[in-house]
Amino acid sequence: MIEEKLSSHGVNLSTRLLPIGSYSPVVISGNLAFVSGQIAIDHNKQPAEVKYKGKVGKETTVEDAKRAAELCVINGLIQLKNALGNLDKIKKFVKLSGFVNCDSSFVDHATVINGASDFIVQIFGDAGKHARIAVGANSLPLDSCTEIDMVVEISLGSEE
Repeated sequence: MIEEKLSSHGVNLSTRLLPIGSYSPVVISGNLAFVSGQIAIDHNKQPAEVKYKGKVGKETTVEDAKRAAELCVINGLIQLKNALGNLDKIKKFVKLSGFVNCDSSFVDHATVINGASDFIVQIFGDAGKHARIAVGANSLPLDSCTEIDMVVEISLGSEE
């Protein structure tokens, strides 16, 4: 079971995440779930705050940015759990878009977003292998150093 695997990695999926804007955290259309952009918010702190801030390569190291990308995925999984009720409904990660808060001289976007991709494959195996984009941005919400959105294929009720 995916949730047990995540729990063994110290991931708590019981958090309720509120959007920081006027959007739905997850939209389901047919057998696809579209997860809105997730930033590196640490919900273990109260009040919740962005754990990894600033421009990668300046205020934030590449290694911390990789951890931030993983945290973005964890937050996306929390959103999926809230929307689906059970992460075992995930059949396949289809697409991941990764954004890196950096200046124009930064060129290691792929390494940063590998933090997200590698974590997904570690947890979901072959079902976690996905298409991807990794791009730089001159700023991200709340000065997060990364932002991740995902498209996930899910099992519909009649298929279970």
